[in-house]
Amino acid sequence: MSKTPKISNEPFWWALFGAGGVVSALFVPVLIVIFGLAIPLGWVEAPDYQSMRILLASPVTRLILFGIITLCLFHWAHRFRFTLYDGLQLKHLESLILVLTYGSAMVAVIFAGIAIWTL
Repeated sequence: MSKTPKISNEPFWWALFGAGGVVSALFVPVLIVIFGLAIPLGWVEAPDYQSMRILLASPVTRLILFGIITLCLFHWAHRFRFTLYDGLQLKHLESLILVLTYGSAMVAVIFAGIAIWTL
């Protein structure tokens, strides 16, 4: 009788981590430069309220914003999970850390989804 290998969900979490890392590296710095430096320092003209409202009313924009936030949150959760495991030597609390990190990311994603869709 052969033993069935255990199927792991680890590739799913690593895929979210990788996608979140790419999104974080590509889009977040651009958003920080535009909205954190360029507009406050007057390098570019700030968009008026009405044009931003029209932009955020588009379902495509909301979906892209939701995707960026979701992937960044899961990237954080995975990185924080392994920081707790390796950096703080809390590997013995694996189940609790899994629930807390990914659970809090999922809760934050739900809140982000609600906030984005009710704009």
